[in-house]
Amino acid sequence: MTLTDTVRRAEHAVGLAGLAGRTARTESAARTEGTARAESTARAESTARAESTARAESTARAESTARAESTSDASAPEKAPRSAAGREADGLAVASFVLGLVGLLVMNILLGPAAIVMALLALARSTGRRGRALLGLALGVADLVVLAVLVSANGAVVWNVGG
Repeated sequence: MTLTDTVRRAEHAVGLAGLAGRTARTESAARTEGTARAESTARAESTARAESTARAESTARAESTARAESTSDASAPEKAPRSAAGREADGLAVASFVLGLVGLLVMNILLGPAAIVMALLALARSTGRRGRALLGLALGVADLVVLAVLVSANGAVVWNVGG
């Protein structure tokens, strides 16, 4: 073996050793970099989970608040415009009250039954003025009671207050 061959072998061995050193350093750096990437990914996943949990909690709070508001709105009087059927039922309740009241004084043979029918229709249609419909019903019945008392006292359907 010549000196040149020995030098080449030595260079080659040193080169391989350098390469091996570089490879070991590269593998170590890759491991460190891989660990850093894994930690970064884990942190990102953890942050994403935390954000998702926070969003879910926020959504749950908003839904429970909305449910509480809708529950309190259900017990509160309606502020939104009512439908045509609701307004019609309210109108029937008011009309039955007025007809029953007027029927106590005049034409109770017609106004009493009309007040009763309108009150029953208003109650069947779930009026918002339930009390007024019940008053109209009571006044309609009172109209018929007054009529019955006056007919039995006079012996005729015609009656007058003056005598």
